[in-house]
Formats: sequence, structure tokens, C-alpha cells
Amino acid sequence: MADHQEASVTLPSDPASVSVARRYVTDVVSEWGLPEEAEAVDTVRLIVSELATNAVQHTFGQSPTFTVDVRLERDEKLRIGVTDSHPRWPQRLPAAVRQDNGRGMVIIRTLTAECGGQLSVTPTPEGGKTVWIALPWAGAAAPLTS
Repeated sequence: MADHQEASVTLPSDPASVSVARRYVTDVVSEWGLPEEAEAVDTVRLIVSELATNAVQHTFGQSPTFTVDVRLERDEKLRIGVTDSHPRWPQRLPAAVRQDNGRGMVIIRTLTAECGGQLSVTPTPEGGKTVWIALPWAGAAAPLTS
């Protein structure tokens, strides 16, 4: 396998795009050697779903599209980034007993940490941001656990 592989898709900032983003990333990591039935793929799907949902719901119409980048670095690290053009970065919301939403970043942080990964946010030159997760890559031999 190459030292570095990349794939990217830009989607409309629409709720229907969340499932498209999930399927896209599943197909990419499967093509790169992570079996679709691996537990790690379920984890990646959930993280992508939460990131894409945030890009759709929390940009308040100021980001007409979002981009999902998938990178595999030296068969060691899987990086997934979701970029939107809204300038506001993800924020921790105060805990609320009856809060029905706002837990996406908590889910993302928890799953990423459980897999031994890291979460970061970087600004884009256009004033938006990319939320990145980096996970150890185990490929087909020993899937990530969560």
C-alpha cells in the first residue's frame, strides 16, 4: 500500500448528505483494507455521522456544502476531517438534564479517545474550520477496538 492515500467528497449541507458521507467513508476504508464488518468501521461510521450532522445542523445555513477528507498515513494513522465554512468552532454545551441534542462532540471525543486517537480543529484559509479525528490504523489484520 502507498505511504499516503487520500479521498475526499464535497456534499450539500443537507440532512440527506449525512448518510452519503457515512457510506462514502465506509467504502473508502473498506477499499483500503478495513473489512466493512469490522467493529472499527462501526466506530468510524458513527464518528462521521456525528461530524457530518454537526456540519449540517450547526452552520445555520452559512455553509452551503461540507467536505469529508479521508487520509491514510503510512498504514499507521487514519485521519478523517469534516470541513465547513462557518467560522464558529465546536463548543462544549453545558450539561442539561433534558437536553435532546448537543451531545455529538461528546460522542466523537469519547469514541476517538477509546480508540487511542485524537481530535483537533483547524481553521481554513476561507474562515471556516475542519474538525479532524486521527485514529491508529490496524487495517485488515487487527481492527481498531472501541
